Parts: sequence; structure tokens; C-alpha cells
Amino acid sequence: MIDTLTPVGLDELNDTAALQTRHDRKYVLTPDELAGLLSALPSARVLEIDGARSFAYDSTYFDTPELDAYHLAATRRRRRFKVRTRTYVDSGSCFVEVKTRAGRGTTVKERQPHDDAGHLGGARTFVSARLADAGAPPAPVLTPTLRSRYHRTTLLLDDARVTLDTGLVWELLASDGVGPDAPRSAAIGDRVVVETKTAAGSGPSSVDRLLWRAGHRPDRISKYATGLAVLVPDLPDAPWRRLVRRRLDIHSTPCTTTCTTQLTSERTPS
Repeated sequence: MIDTLTPVGLDELNDTAALQTRHDRKYVLTPDELAGLLSALPSARVLEIDGARSFAYDSTYFDTPELDAYHLAATRRRRRFKVRTRTYVDSGSCFVEVKTRAGRGTTVKERQPHDDAGHLGGARTFVSARLADAGAPPAPVLTPTLRSRYHRTTLLLDDARVTLDTGLVWELLASDGVGPDAPRSAAIGDRVVVETKTAAGSGPSSVDRLLWRAGHRPDRISKYATGLAVLVPDLPDAPWRRLVRRRLDIHSTPCTTTCTTQLTSERTPS
């Protein structure tokens, strides 16, 4: 089905639906459920670059030694945040990104080009300023904590941008407090994470309504927090517990005494 869609270029996609301030809804679907959605889609185009329609993403998430970003998400605090580097593997470009929450569940993403996916380095000042502007709690020390990898296909509709993420794999980077039998990495099998992105205040998209009519409701899934909850079972996981147990097809790889990772904590300006 994806192969039959009309292509759209990256510049046009960004001009039409960059959506750095937006409302996100996520759904976890099986391949058959995704096929049903695609067959019912209204007019849609697919991002195509140099003939490719699926692109590899590699993200490293940073958190405090106390996992403040995780705990803010687990307790559904309004002023929660995420800090990550995102590498577009096919092009090699990398950005550091800060995601915060505004009113009415709106997500605000701010980013700048970056040259080291595994460290914040000179971007620490940018991160601190963005967190302060959003009223998020300060994060004076940030450590690479979790890595996620997946492939993404992006659709453009008249009222939304929709991403289809497949092959999601999580890798635990922080090893402090994690026992030798804890999983080091986990994957969600053939499940597809579908995300609709609409302009803030615009209401649900046509894709959301199609999914609702098919019996789906938005799932609480975070590529950072859900992954960490899967890999560190002692953490509070109430927002994602039902999804992990009922919808995700988790495959994990145990940690051994040889799978520790040397990490460097980085202090951000106060």
C-alpha cells in the first residue's frame, strides 16, 4: 500500500507540516491492523527521498542520575521534559532536541544541529535554556540513559502528519542499580507505532477518527519512558503497564557481566 502512494519531498513536507508545536496521539497496531488503516486512508502522500520511503532513526535519551525525566512522565506531571539526540542514519545528520509540554497537552519540540550523538557537549547551554523557558525542572547533570532505534515512514494528509515506526529496539545505556539478570535490550516485534501529529488546537485528524471507528484509542507509549520501564522493572510504570502487558510483543536480551557501558555525566549550566 505504501508503494502506491504519491510521493512528497522533504522540503514540501516541512513547509506544509513541520509541526514543532503540536498535539500528538499514538497507537500501537499489529501489521494487519495497519493494513486496514492504510486501505481506508483518505488522500495521503508519503515522504520519499532518493527513492526511499523508510528511514532509519537512532536516538539517545539523556536523564539525570535520579531519572527525573522518567519520574515526571511516570507521575504525569505537566512540566515534564525529554532531552535526546536524534540521528537520521541515512543522511548522517544529527540534532539535539528538547521536548516539553505546554497547555492542553501540547508538545513543544525545539532542536539544533549537533555533532555527537552520544554526548551533549556544547549543546548543554541550549538544553538548559530551553528547559528554563518551558518552566521545566532544572537538570544540572544529564547522562545518556537509553537508546532507541527504528525505521520510520511519514505520511502527509490534509489535516495531519502521520508517522509509522517499525522495528523498534531499546538499549539500556545506564547500568547503575541494574542487576546482572536485567534485560539489556528489548524489541517490540512486529508491532507498529502509529503517531498522528496535528497543529495545536486543531482537534483530532481524519486518521484519528478512522482509528477510533475501528475500535482503537490512543495508547500511552513513550519511546523513552516505556522502554526504560521495560528494561528496569523496578521503576514505577503505571502509565504504560497495561500497554506493555497487553499490546507489545516484547523480546528482551539479558544483561551479562560483560555488557556494562562506561558513561559520562554532563553538567548543564544553571
